[in-house]
Amino acid sequence: MNKLQAMEVFVEVVDTGGFTRAADNLQLPKATVSTLIASLETALSVKLLHRTTRHVSVTADGAAYYERCLRILSDVRDAEESLSRTRLSPSGRLRVDVPTGLAHDVIIPAMPDFFTRYPDIQVEMGCSDRSVDLVEEGVDCAVRGGVLVDSSLIARRVGMLDFICCAAPDYLRRYGIPAHPRELLQHRCVNYFSSRSGKILEWDFTRDGERLQVALPGLIAVNDTNAYIAAGVAGLGIIQTAGFVVDAMLADGRLTTILDDWSIDPLPVHVVYPQNRHLSAKVRVFVEWIAELFASHPGMRLPKAPPPASAPHPQPWSPPYEQ
Repeated sequence: MNKLQAMEVFVEVVDTGGFTRAADNLQLPKATVSTLIASLETALSVKLLHRTTRHVSVTADGAAYYERCLRILSDVRDAEESLSRTRLSPSGRLRVDVPTGLAHDVIIPAMPDFFTRYPDIQVEMGCSDRSVDLVEEGVDCAVRGGVLVDSSLIARRVGMLDFICCAAPDYLRRYGIPAHPRELLQHRCVNYFSSRSGKILEWDFTRDGERLQVALPGLIAVNDTNAYIAAGVAGLGIIQTAGFVVDAMLADGRLTTILDDWSIDPLPVHVVYPQNRHLSAKVRVFVEWIAELFASHPGMRLPKAPPPASAPHPQPWSPPYEQ
């Protein structure tokens, strides 16, 4: 049995949900596909797939093996790319993870340009404000924002996010407009809690050397960017968020800025990837593309020459910021 071919066949069966379609995609006889899967299960002494006359599903052992196969096959393709002309035209599956707000407002709208440049790359994009384990979950790279902490990841800074405070006009008519951050203690604020720790995040403000960091009262706390913005628009309270995320809502009057004479700490944004893996052509071009995309975006405030940074591990991006 060709173990590598068997892995490729197994991955295709899981991806397509059946032996017939996998055989068609791989241009192999269906009997060959069945034989390779059976040989693989015999060699591993585990059942990888549940089979019925109408459906094929993966077992728990099969799901774990599937993730390992994806990594192995990806590494093989990366090694081939690094030694062949395909480095000039990268191909294969690219698994990335990006924060919800950046995905919705910046990255997804620009993806047609990426696929025009690199038509042979297939992207699987996880979109959430959760900090995934890149190695454990088989993710090639991730876009993250926030404070950096020690880790085994390589991080390249690709931008900075500026933050503002705002609220729905109806909320401000009902409760008034705060003139100082301390007055927020008498207001309702939409809180954001960390998906990792469950901690409610504090807000920061700076003006003329005065710096405040406050925990604020609120009726609702969420851990998703879209839900956070929706709560602000619905008049549930004041929000602190990246300015570009709410540009359209400020323009059409759904939100109004407040405390404009106070500064909020900007949030660094990085692309991160494991340092113990070869930087494949597809990861390299995606990182470069993200850096170029953010450099041209008016809401990112990218430094002129962002240096690569090693070892730090950013926390997930959220409307305030993760501590």
